[in-house]
Amino acid sequence: MRLFDRTRELRTLSEAFDESARGNGRLVIVTGGPGSGKTELIHEFLTTLGRGSTRILTGTANAADQDRPMSLIRQLTPDGDMAYATCNGTRPAGGAEEKFPRLDVHKRKAALGPVGHEAADALLRLADGERSLVVAVDDAHLMDRASLAVLVQLLRRSRFRKVLVVCATEGRAGAARTGVHAELIRQPHHRVRLAPLSEQGVGELLAAQAGRVLPGNVGRAYHRATAGSPLLVHALLDDSTRFGPEIGRPVASAAYRQAVLSLLHRGEARQLRVARTLAALGAPVRAVPVGELADTTPAGAEEAVDVLNSTGLLDGYAFRHPAAAAAVLEDMDDTARAELHGRIAETLYRSGAPADEVAVHLRAADAVPEGWGAGVLRTAAEQALAADDVERCTGYLNLVLHDCSDERERWAISAALARAGWRTNPAAAGTYVEPLRQAALEGSLSMRDTATVLRYMLWRGDTELAAEAVATLVPAHSPADAQVIAEVEFVRQWFYGAALPARTAPVAGLDLRRRPAAATAGGLASRVAVLVGGVATDESAAAVVQALHGHQLDHLNLELVAMALLAVAHADRPALAAEACDQLLQCAVERHATTWQALLGSVRAEIALLQGDMKTAAQGALTALGMLHAQSWGVLIGLPLSTAISAHTALRAFGESEELLKRDVPEPMFRTVFGIQYLRARGHHYLDTDRPFAALNDFETCSRLMREGNPNLQMGIPWRSDLALANLRIGKARTAREWAEEQLRLPGGHSSRAQAMALHLLATTSKPHRRASLLREAIDLLKTSGDRYSLAHAYADLSAAHYELGEYARARLVARQAAREAAACRVESPVDAHLLEDPARSEVSASEDAPALLSDAECRVAGLAALGYTNREISGRLHVTISTVEQHLTRVYRKLNVASRSELPSKMLEHRIPKLSDRWSGTHSSAG
Repeated sequence: MRLFDRTRELRTLSEAFDESARGNGRLVIVTGGPGSGKTELIHEFLTTLGRGSTRILTGTANAADQDRPMSLIRQLTPDGDMAYATCNGTRPAGGAEEKFPRLDVHKRKAALGPVGHEAADALLRLADGERSLVVAVDDAHLMDRASLAVLVQLLRRSRFRKVLVVCATEGRAGAARTGVHAELIRQPHHRVRLAPLSEQGVGELLAAQAGRVLPGNVGRAYHRATAGSPLLVHALLDDSTRFGPEIGRPVASAAYRQAVLSLLHRGEARQLRVARTLAALGAPVRAVPVGELADTTPAGAEEAVDVLNSTGLLDGYAFRHPAAAAAVLEDMDDTARAELHGRIAETLYRSGAPADEVAVHLRAADAVPEGWGAGVLRTAAEQALAADDVERCTGYLNLVLHDCSDERERWAISAALARAGWRTNPAAAGTYVEPLRQAALEGSLSMRDTATVLRYMLWRGDTELAAEAVATLVPAHSPADAQVIAEVEFVRQWFYGAALPARTAPVAGLDLRRRPAAATAGGLASRVAVLVGGVATDESAAAVVQALHGHQLDHLNLELVAMALLAVAHADRPALAAEACDQLLQCAVERHATTWQALLGSVRAEIALLQGDMKTAAQGALTALGMLHAQSWGVLIGLPLSTAISAHTALRAFGESEELLKRDVPEPMFRTVFGIQYLRARGHHYLDTDRPFAALNDFETCSRLMREGNPNLQMGIPWRSDLALANLRIGKARTAREWAEEQLRLPGGHSSRAQAMALHLLATTSKPHRRASLLREAIDLLKTSGDRYSLAHAYADLSAAHYELGEYARARLVARQAAREAAACRVESPVDAHLLEDPARSEVSASEDAPALLSDAECRVAGLAALGYTNREISGRLHVTISTVEQHLTRVYRKLNVASRSELPSKMLEHRIPKLSDRWSGTHSSAG
């Protein structure tokens, strides 16, 4: 076996042997902690000696043989039982082990007895003549006292003989107490101290095993995990290479665990107890009375820790590798381990340790001490949930719940368990909420716990009972408590979209818009109320986003946050909502809150759908759907499902839409806005797959549900436009026009997109000149809303209108814009290919590198004029005077050599004015 980092030690042994070979007897004591390589060092040294000229005797002392006198000498004697032949194996006269309590051989030579003298003489005779004698004793500190006496006599009588005695001992305080080590070091000797392998030595060992030099970080990792203990390094190597010869980062498995237990069980029982205590404590614990917990004195604990550090198991008071601590605990009996954790918990509690530190051990002990245990565990559970450790939180609460007999206490714990479980699995949370329903309806719970139960009822679709509960509870509580419930009611009406029953009229007085911002979580609810309850403005949308940026997600406001994001997106600010949603979604990912990720991911997909980014919408919705089981989604499954169906339909992926429509959905979903969105998505799928009557049926169902539901949601869900489109497809143009006009008569401040859809449909039933005007108005609104998918289709229809009027150049110009918008949405172009073909043009104007003929301002004005906008309309869109528009057009006519406005489209196509859409699309840009 090749040794590393042991050159100096081997040289010391060789020099001692050379001295003994010249007739100068020597004693070398090799010391080192368990696993330091003492045995390997002696073995390597002995293999270097010439067998022909050297007589080698070896033996290993054993703690089990300490009561067997002369057991070690028996191993060393060449003839095995020679030393006992004269006494028939009986114990030495007088009992040598009793006569050497301090092993003072100088005063007790005569007490050695005839057997001991004969053994010493036999060993000395081996050193006569030309051959040297080498006696090597491993674990010498464990030898029996009679054997020690013989060995000491041999040393004293061989000072001028060819005798070398090598004794390997631990050389620590515990070994000294046996008396053996103390007696040995009283003899003249050389000392060889084995230190752990250096980082370089570990690197050389690994390189020798791998057959090549390994990166320095690999050697450092092995050294850090073992402190250079050869036994542990080799064990880690065995584990790391069990599936292949390649050596990478250290892997601790069976071999390492066995090595750890070998080191512990070969030492004192006290060291094992201290190791178990430290493994159970699991952290540096100098302030904790380790000695008391390990049934020893503080000094004894310190000594044991020093030994364990020397073995490479500990670094201070902590295990170097978690696998070592795990192996120590697994080696314990279950009952003993639980009892130890219980004592640690009580010790920590008495010392004033934080609740989370105490609770870890209470859970490991599976015990709730009377008087203080439940309080500690509940406090620790709240801290764990704040730290996003749901598993630990529920573990603590379940432990308390198991032994809790007080009904109200059980209710509070069950509600806390529901809040914790909600983050990862709302369906599992129902196990704790269901028994609380009656107590919540009776007003027996705290407002926080009542809100938890009501949220669960809404999630499952029990909206009517939730509304009745609110109406009953609010008048019976203080204004502060009533506002907690009012926020739940606010979410019920505006997020779930359920109607407010007449009997709940008192709740209507709780107007969140009139409340101080500080009265809600970050003022979010009151700001959302302002946004959705009136005409949306830049200020009201920005106020909601500002509140979201400073908002801390928690288990009681998830639906409110989702509602705020959707409100901003549907208020023609999808880009603003997307930015805020991305930040919150990242927070949910970092906090490992699966339910939060699923719902916010669904919201982000819906925002992408509103922006016309169909692929992002489809992928995001499917990802969100896969995060939770169908039962965990409850009625909210309609949100990602409708988004995914709509996106796949727009992408012409009808097979995927059909598969999604086959999924089971809960019946209560259709009593919420999510059911309405699902029916709309299915209806549009039916339209695009030539099933207009099925679509009309779904849209009529939406109409009925919307009329029965919250009337305030009418602006955000354009179901009248859906009916118009379905009637148009079945040939009822007059009915379609009536529905579109009714949609336009609604207050339009909340959704430009809904207005644009109605205008688009109205244009479809109009004559070409009127159609072009209506489509341009719809296009302006769609640009405001940010819906590029609908914008592409509006441009396509506008192109067709110009083509029908014989304005072919203008039709081509608009068709290109439609194609660009469709490409941005990653959907098929909605225009005919022939409209995208380039007209013939001169060689000079065909050059892609030709300098721009028009300035940016001129491009914007010319582009709008080419699309058919009047000077007054251009002035309003670009926020410049009519005179400025006329001046720009005069310069455009001169540069493009056109005589009238009607020639602009063909000339702009001929000169390939670059990226017209980029230059005139901004409604807030200046032309001057």
